[in-house]
Amino acid sequence: MTDTGHGGGRRLVLLRHAKAEPGGSVPDAMRPLALQGRTQAVRLGPALLAEGLVPDRVLVSGAVRTRQTWELARPGLGGADPAVETTDDLYAAGVADVLAMVAATDASVGTLLVVGHEPVMSGVASRLAGDGSDGAALAQVQVGVPTASYSVLVSDAAWDAWGPGAARLVHLGRPEA
Repeated sequence: MTDTGHGGGRRLVLLRHAKAEPGGSVPDAMRPLALQGRTQAVRLGPALLAEGLVPDRVLVSGAVRTRQTWELARPGLGGADPAVETTDDLYAAGVADVLAMVAATDASVGTLLVVGHEPVMSGVASRLAGDGSDGAALAQVQVGVPTASYSVLVSDAAWDAWGPGAARLVHLGRPEA
């Protein structure tokens, strides 16, 4: 099993949505998952469960592909019933916006899952990653992550203290496609 920081503290899981259908006549926010993406999404739940990354709270972008990713991943989380907020604000959010959403997280939340988009998910991971981060994972998030990838960051700090360099990036995962 990967070191996902089970020793207390808080965990932030930044998940890029699964593979979507290409653009075209459909507005970007309305693009659904491709068949490959649906397969990826179904495998995400068991992958997160196997790593002990069952969220207490989930923030999901309002885009169709992110909502579908979460809806297909959720059943694989072993019956977990986290609080879920779907927000259009996350669709157009930048790194600073997502950091503000993380900072606003209730202190009772131990594991927060954010289901969003590139390049913001990798940008947030890169910005938060500080001393002790996994070098290979950090190198990948600095150039962007593939669909259905999730970055795991850990810190003992309160959510409102998560800022640049305040967490350790301990893992970059992706279920087999």
